[in-house]
Amino acid sequence: MAFRLASLEQPITTLDQAALYQQMASYGAAPWLALLPQQMAQGLDTQRHADLKGWARVLHKLPTITDAQIQLDQETVRIFHPDIDAGTRAKIAGLLKQLMPWRKGPFEVHQTLIDTEWRSDWKWQRLAPHIQPLQGRKVLDVGCGNGYHCWRMAGAGAQWVVGIDPSPRFYMQFQAIRHFIGDADAYRVHHIPVGLEALPPELACFDTCFSMGVLYHRPSPIDHLWQLKGTLRPGGELILETLVIDGDENQVLVPEGRYAKMPNVWFLPSVAALSLWLRKCGFTQVRCLDVSTTSVQEQRATEWMTYQSLQDFLDPADTSRTCEGLPAPKRAIFSAIRAS
Repeated sequence: MAFRLASLEQPITTLDQAALYQQMASYGAAPWLALLPQQMAQGLDTQRHADLKGWARVLHKLPTITDAQIQLDQETVRIFHPDIDAGTRAKIAGLLKQLMPWRKGPFEVHQTLIDTEWRSDWKWQRLAPHIQPLQGRKVLDVGCGNGYHCWRMAGAGAQWVVGIDPSPRFYMQFQAIRHFIGDADAYRVHHIPVGLEALPPELACFDTCFSMGVLYHRPSPIDHLWQLKGTLRPGGELILETLVIDGDENQVLVPEGRYAKMPNVWFLPSVAALSLWLRKCGFTQVRCLDVSTTSVQEQRATEWMTYQSLQDFLDPADTSRTCEGLPAPKRAIFSAIRAS
């Protein structure tokens, strides 16, 4: 079945969604399957999201190219066919630019490099050597954006990857990339336009759950950790990446106003404090895998994301501080195991 947008004659994507339904039933996610049709209808409601119709028209104009080479295990998610003519390449680039801004990547689609705001491959390089191998695992990516990391998870051998993010623009960007990757490689990778709260509690069917760049946007971070735990089977691994500050287990920054010009930042814990939170929520083997200060080379404005970026969020006289005078963005990656 193909999900359709209201008032559109053509489906939002021509890709068959039967695989997602079958996989949910087979992989222990049947309680979610019962909710999915309504969730998709709400997430892709053109009355709520007026831009969806235009983005859908972009998808419908994308050329169908078969027998492409697909590369999911390198820094750039790459789709390539040697015989694409210049006119087709120009059409692809023009259509993909209509889905801007592109924030996570990079992607290369038939010689068009989508140079995204984030060098998301750097984050992947920091975590990949330290987590349990994804080969054969069922994986959930919470706050997946346009799905860049979902494709990297598939490239690492994951059996089933489900990304969730409520942004309809990110959903459409994912569908554009999936269109070119095609069913043969993409049948096990899916994007659902919902937030974590839409999942049934204690679904407990995923082997690995990623939450990267989400925790600090949640007004109740402990609830977020409990919800993440509920997605995992006992013994499953959580990979959590978030903004942190320096300090002991009692140190937490709660910005009164904006943080790095973001209005929706609630809690920035220290590494020690977040480790404690994870243990209190029932995780074991809590490890901090990496702590890195975000650089203007990793997050920056590009041709594919032309708005303000990290350089504009820092104090120009002291880049160790944000423009609000708070500690500049520093990110930590954690691994933790669901005990029971």
